[in-house]
Amino acid sequence: MREKIEYSLVKLFLWLAKIAPKSFIYVLMKGLTLLVYRLDKNRRTLTVKNLTMAFPEKTVKEIEALSKEVYRQLSITISEILFMFIGKFDIEKAIKNYKEAKERLEKIAQNSPHGVIVMTAHFSNWELAAHFLAKSGLPMLAIGRKGNNTLIENNITTPFREKYGNQAVIKSKAMMLMIKRLKSAGNVGLLIDQKAGQSNSAKVDFFGKPAETTLSVASLKLKFDALVVPIFIARDSDGLYEMIINDPIEYIADEIEDKEEKLASMTSRYNQAIENVIRQYPSQWFWMHNRWRI
Repeated sequence: MREKIEYSLVKLFLWLAKIAPKSFIYVLMKGLTLLVYRLDKNRRTLTVKNLTMAFPEKTVKEIEALSKEVYRQLSITISEILFMFIGKFDIEKAIKNYKEAKERLEKIAQNSPHGVIVMTAHFSNWELAAHFLAKSGLPMLAIGRKGNNTLIENNITTPFREKYGNQAVIKSKAMMLMIKRLKSAGNVGLLIDQKAGQSNSAKVDFFGKPAETTLSVASLKLKFDALVVPIFIARDSDGLYEMIINDPIEYIADEIEDKEEKLASMTSRYNQAIENVIRQYPSQWFWMHNRWRI
């Protein structure tokens, strides 16, 4: 019964986004997320703790203001995902450097005989970034967490994520599929900024504190010599987006002999790439996640 109610609510929001002015949806989502900020004390407290730990130089008032802005930015992401789903969002017009980013991706694809591992995070509108990559000639095997609601996952989330050619796969079934894809010089995409399980992970520095992080990217890099490319999408003050496509991270920790230490050292470089972009746009990361198991 709960699944059906949640599924109906999501469909209701999609219907509302289809018939209502976009400005109304932005205001509605902003109001709802700030309401959650006020009512959900545990999540709000976690957000403030994470921000305080990451930015010790900020005052209490600055942290509080930033925590509210995190929720406001999330409301924009939710709104625009709804618009993307119903066809009321122009990806090319929304991304300011669309042409340049597409040309850069084409060069990366041409120089990746062993495939590409897109390494990214739950940052800004990560679903928009995935759509852009697929539309720009870099469709991926996109790895994600299985949703809690099967109806939403099967009928809404998965079809949406596969709209332009990406293949959505849950984590539990991912490794063999990633190996198969990279063996054929294909592309895979992973968001590595959430806490990992005990297997195939290590505690790696993230904002100066150990965070359990998957070693999958490093393992695949060592095994297949694929290009590890950090890619993010950032929302500017004008509401438009910029694709951030970093140079491939070629580091394979040759100076370290121990396999686990080698993988952890490589993964530290990946975490640093994520931290760098978050520090540039601190309100656009998913700070309400228990990344450090606080």
